[in-house]
Amino acid sequence: MEKEKLLRQLPAVHELVNCCEPLDCPPHLLTDTARDVLSSWRSAILSKGSVPPDIGTLAVEVRELVKKRMMSSLRPVINATGVVLHTNLGRAPLSDAACEAVLKIARGYCNLEIDLDTGNRGERYSHVEEILCRLTGAEAALVVNNNAGAVLLALHSLAQGKEVIVSRGELVEIGGSFRVPEIMAQSGAILREVGTTNRTHPRDYERAVTSETALILKVHPSNFRVVGFTREVERRELVAIGQKYQLPVMEDLGSGVLVDLQQFSLDKEPPVQETLQAGVDLVTISGDKLLGGPQAGIVLGKRELVQVMKENPLLRALRVDKMTLAALEATLKAYLEDNAEKTIPVLRMLSLKAEELYKRASGLKELLCKALPKDCCIVLKEGVSRTGGGALPVTDLPTTLVAISHPGINPSTIAERLRQGNPPVVVRLQDDEVLIDPRTLFPGDAELLIKALERVLR
Repeated sequence: MEKEKLLRQLPAVHELVNCCEPLDCPPHLLTDTARDVLSSWRSAILSKGSVPPDIGTLAVEVRELVKKRMMSSLRPVINATGVVLHTNLGRAPLSDAACEAVLKIARGYCNLEIDLDTGNRGERYSHVEEILCRLTGAEAALVVNNNAGAVLLALHSLAQGKEVIVSRGELVEIGGSFRVPEIMAQSGAILREVGTTNRTHPRDYERAVTSETALILKVHPSNFRVVGFTREVERRELVAIGQKYQLPVMEDLGSGVLVDLQQFSLDKEPPVQETLQAGVDLVTISGDKLLGGPQAGIVLGKRELVQVMKENPLLRALRVDKMTLAALEATLKAYLEDNAEKTIPVLRMLSLKAEELYKRASGLKELLCKALPKDCCIVLKEGVSRTGGGALPVTDLPTTLVAISHPGINPSTIAERLRQGNPPVVVRLQDDEVLIDPRTLFPGDAELLIKALERVLR
């Protein structure tokens, strides 16, 4: 009886709607949201005996929910974590040139699949194939939706129903439960493991070659490294084995770089050009990792092998759209024009010097001390940034962190409120402190970050 009395305190849907108006939203959205709010309170009353609020408070709840539903689900986020290729935050941010190219192509029609010289049907992949070959030295190139798709297409095209030899130490799993053996199974290729987790020798590959062997595959370890008592078969050794037994050698390079990262005092990652020069027949890389472009799987290598992939009907399910091609072409042009380090955000962030990061962190701390309550503790700390995205997993990038704590607010609560703000801010949590790494802040982010912290901590 008590619950029935509480239920009768809830207004009718139309009464609650009238209390919310005027609200700039479609009428059906307002009605549906009011109905959902009332339904939620009915459930709370029946399950817990909760006392419902007055109609004015209910109207506020409806308005807030309507605003949330009207907001775009995919939103810009301020990345204060220091993880440059943050997979959950979209990996590589695009350069200004790439963004402009996407807008230019997306807002109208384009020559995606028409040859403007002949008027005949063209090939969408031709828009980036020439520049990819020029940059890498590959005979041919192909672009699909991501690197997993590139590996899947290559194996399906070249080794379906046949054996592919892979070192046991390279059967990796990366983010999102992507596992090399499972991709191979989906492609129809038959996995032939050789060697052990930590040591594989050239003779292991040679012993595994049979009449059923179609391909030798080398896989970049991505987000882990095996150290100590190890032995890895170098790509030139694999190429020699492939040539001896007339088998193509394919390498999944993962991140894929077109510049020497050692110039930024980073660990060496094999540039794509170096891998192809070693004689590897087919190379696959990601577009949105160290390359600094859009999500894409890029295939580079021998013309006859790439052509087989182009003729595979599966390619249509993996193909890229005009916006990806526009962004990728603009990104690649930066490498061709030799200004990638200055214009591509990923390379710019990775190349930041410790002195510059200290300067940025000090400036941010000074502004925060003026803006935030006096009981906040704001200090600078030495720390490390991460490349992320499965790239350079053991490389520490020295940085200076701004550490923030408040005696009355739990750090996890601060992080949650920042994440749920507008714009959302994602930070690091460590040792009961909120940590901000200036490495991944764009121009203008600092001002927005300060305002967000003011709202959360006041």
